[in-house]
Amino acid sequence: MTAEQSILSNSTKNCNYNLAVCMLASGSKGNAVFISNGSTSILVDAGLSGIEIERRLRSTGLNPEDLDAILVSHEHSDHIQSVGVLSRRFDLPVYINSKTIKAASSQLKNIKDIRSFECGSAFMLETLSLHPFSISHDAEDPAGFTIKQNGSKIGIATDLGIVTSMVKEHLKDCSLLILEANHDQTMLANGPYPWPLKQRVKSRTGHLSNEDSKNLLNEIKHNKLEHVILAHLSETNNTPEKALSVAGQALTNIDTRLSVASQYKSGGLLYLK
Repeated sequence: MTAEQSILSNSTKNCNYNLAVCMLASGSKGNAVFISNGSTSILVDAGLSGIEIERRLRSTGLNPEDLDAILVSHEHSDHIQSVGVLSRRFDLPVYINSKTIKAASSQLKNIKDIRSFECGSAFMLETLSLHPFSISHDAEDPAGFTIKQNGSKIGIATDLGIVTSMVKEHLKDCSLLILEANHDQTMLANGPYPWPLKQRVKSRTGHLSNEDSKNLLNEIKHNKLEHVILAHLSETNNTPEKALSVAGQALTNIDTRLSVASQYKSGGLLYLK
């Protein structure tokens, strides 16, 4: 099984692969991930404007009209900015847990079809098998996700301050992992953030550092981990080069591709076959 990077001309409907992933945006200015199994296509978060998410989908050969749902991790604006807009524009159900919908209601406004999930309980989103799990972040009930299809498994763990045993357990055996590497500890300590914000970032409910990501990868790496995408990098307290250098130390003895998601442009489609 290999991960391939490609561009589709029309859509991902009815294609021969297990899962397709595209990082549309990742960072403090907005986050969104496209995932499809060829029958069901979803957005995990929608933290850019609706127009920009549509533009990035189309730039990658994807059709917004082919989306089936939006899955929400937590209520911070860089994850839900256009959830309501896209839901109304394309008549999409929004999958969100009960505490998050209460915290996000003023931002989401009127959504016709809200479908609740609870962290710890697996569920089917049409033909996609999802398992949300609790993570430690300064939100009401933030969630990470795993998504499985025919032996392929995607893990998503961004916006978390610590790696718990539960997080490690859920992220085992992933074929592709989207993992936070938010900051370099020295850059954060010496950087321009005010002291309270520095404390928040490095707290148990803040964000993972490059070292934290490396340590997690050291514990959960395996020979069938095909691709790791480092996500939610700080533009002030990190660089792609630092994140790749540190996290890459955990992957020197296995054949795993390592990349960094961009804030400003979508990545290519990655296929798990």
